[in-house]
Amino acid sequence: MKGSSKEDQIKNEDSSGFIGKLKKNDVGLRLLLGFICVLAILLFLHFREERVEVLELHSTANRFVVAQVDFEFPDDEATIILRQEALRDIGKIYEIDSKQLRGAQFEFQTYLMHSQDWKNGNNISYEDISETSNAFEDILVELRFADSRTIQKMKELNMDTRHYLLFTSPSDKPPIVLPKDYWRKLKDFSFAKELKEKLGEDTNKAIINLILNFFEQKDWTLIHDLRSEDSFKKAVRKHIPTKFTRIRAGDRVISQGDKVSSAHIAMLQGMKQALNESRNLFSPITMMGNFLMSLMLVVLIALYLRMDQREIFNSLQKLSLITCVVILSLAFAKITEYILLETSSDLLDAVRFPILVPFATILLCILLNHRVALLFALIFSILFAIILAVEHSKFLVINLITSLVVIISTRTLRKRKEVFGVCAKSFLSAIPVIFAFNFINDVLWTKSLIMDIGCTFFFALVIAILVVGLLPVLESLFNVMTDITLMEWTDPNNELLRRLALEMPGTYQHSLVLGNLAEAAAQAIGANGLFCRVATLYHDIGKLNNPHYFTENQQSEVNIHQLLTPAESAQVITSHVKEGEMLARKYRLPQPFIDIIREHHGTTLVYYFYRKELDLKGGDPDLVDESQFRYPGPKPHSKESVIVMVADTVEAASRSLEDLSEEHFTNVVDKLVKEKQEDGQFNESCLTFEELGIIKRTLVKTLLSIRHMRIKYPESIKPA
Repeated sequence: MKGSSKEDQIKNEDSSGFIGKLKKNDVGLRLLLGFICVLAILLFLHFREERVEVLELHSTANRFVVAQVDFEFPDDEATIILRQEALRDIGKIYEIDSKQLRGAQFEFQTYLMHSQDWKNGNNISYEDISETSNAFEDILVELRFADSRTIQKMKELNMDTRHYLLFTSPSDKPPIVLPKDYWRKLKDFSFAKELKEKLGEDTNKAIINLILNFFEQKDWTLIHDLRSEDSFKKAVRKHIPTKFTRIRAGDRVISQGDKVSSAHIAMLQGMKQALNESRNLFSPITMMGNFLMSLMLVVLIALYLRMDQREIFNSLQKLSLITCVVILSLAFAKITEYILLETSSDLLDAVRFPILVPFATILLCILLNHRVALLFALIFSILFAIILAVEHSKFLVINLITSLVVIISTRTLRKRKEVFGVCAKSFLSAIPVIFAFNFINDVLWTKSLIMDIGCTFFFALVIAILVVGLLPVLESLFNVMTDITLMEWTDPNNELLRRLALEMPGTYQHSLVLGNLAEAAAQAIGANGLFCRVATLYHDIGKLNNPHYFTENQQSEVNIHQLLTPAESAQVITSHVKEGEMLARKYRLPQPFIDIIREHHGTTLVYYFYRKELDLKGGDPDLVDESQFRYPGPKPHSKESVIVMVADTVEAASRSLEDLSEEHFTNVVDKLVKEKQEDGQFNESCLTFEELGIIKRTLVKTLLSIRHMRIKYPESIKPA
């Protein structure tokens, strides 16, 4: 029990956790993924913004636009007319000249100081009169004069009219002089009440009369109070509500050839709002319609994957990855639309056809393959153009073209920073498309052209940043080996590769040659050649524990297996698979590398030591336990594992060949592959007979180029 604890732990790690569940390929989980996809697309379709014709201000309309529903729109022109009519009833507002008031106050103070007539037997003091006159001056400063319509309008707006007096000027031409008899009306203005509020209830009436009589003798000039009048007009304009004009369904909103005005844009926005309000989002019939559309789309995608991408369709792990990319793409598109619709920034209002689809295209190209990326580029381009509030034809064209450029550009992608280069190519491909849109409309150069190019560059940059940030997360979460990750594992400074080169140079050289063979064979049948080349660098790391037990690392003539029984030798040889798996997990190698380590020998027989044991037992197979001489497996499950197994066997055998002719190589390869095939090592893989034949021919051709003969030089001449 103790001896098998590590093996049990490895098996538990494989079967538990997120990745382990995905590898089980459970039907229930597959249906759940399909439901999640349907739900995501359903929400995207259901909560959509109604699209109306997009017109640029001051441009010329190239087609008729007719109202689709009854709607009201804020009519700014009508509102302005109403406000102007309301302002016509407002007369001028006057006030007493403050300079004149200060002058009169100074004269009154002088009069009090140099004359005693003001006493006339009244028991009043100079200080009381002076204090009252100052308060009286403050009242006159606050006093305003306006006609009856203006004061009535103020009362309608609940404005304070306590300091306003009714006054109709006989002439609008300056100077406006307050008539002498108007001071009688001022006395009726309840100055006593105002003064009592400022000074108290014990204000002397004799003082009030004295002040009024003195100021009544002056000629008072009124001046136009522009500040109070402007403030009042602003209040009136604010009080007038926005005028909404009703448009009937079928009415023409704009005619062909009309110059687009702000009123036209307001009409289109009002129609769009009415269309949104007319949609009953919670109607069962509406939801059923969107559900059927979503279901049909997901079913068609599933059928395509089943027909053309069988490996992906059968992999729950890769289907989960596609579902995740779909959700991210829909969220990215919806968030972008929300920002563009809700913002009031002129810069964001200029975004007419945002670049959105390349986001999903790059991810799928890197994480899966270009055929799947092309499928979703077409789907998302059409879906986004129909659902999003964009100009559908131009959005469809520019997103489809930029996505195709992405698919072409990612074929040679090997480093993460190259994602920015791919997005740069996508941006450059969009520029001639933007010019084409303008030329079609008979426009050579406009300000919107610069805005379109700038916005396209911005979206390309955002997509590059998002992709570079999401790639490591998606690779780790779904255990996907991208070409970028594979190239990172070829770094010779990697600790395992450094140990291989120093401690097992023979095995390291074997791995390099095997990598070239496996890559060529994989590319010949359309498998992942880069993965085969990189994975073979690590396939024999288990030999690090006992490097001298393997022929390629034995530099002396002494063979250590001479000291062991055949069974012990076989146990040492086969153990490098399990030890390699444990070492790979220790150094956190990707799971696909671990699969190659476990499967590259399958359950094959260590024939040399088995035959040796059989000879010791007198040739009786019943006396030999064959299971002790077989590798633990499992058998190869992928095309890449089969390729590595065959290439490993062929490369090892080729080292002992003396006849390097093509015919002999072909016979050897055919024999070795036939033995593996008859042993059932390929039964669990999806490799076809045709592909197996291609692999054999490719291995022969590659081996001939590696093991080529060189001419023999005379002893006196050294080869270059």
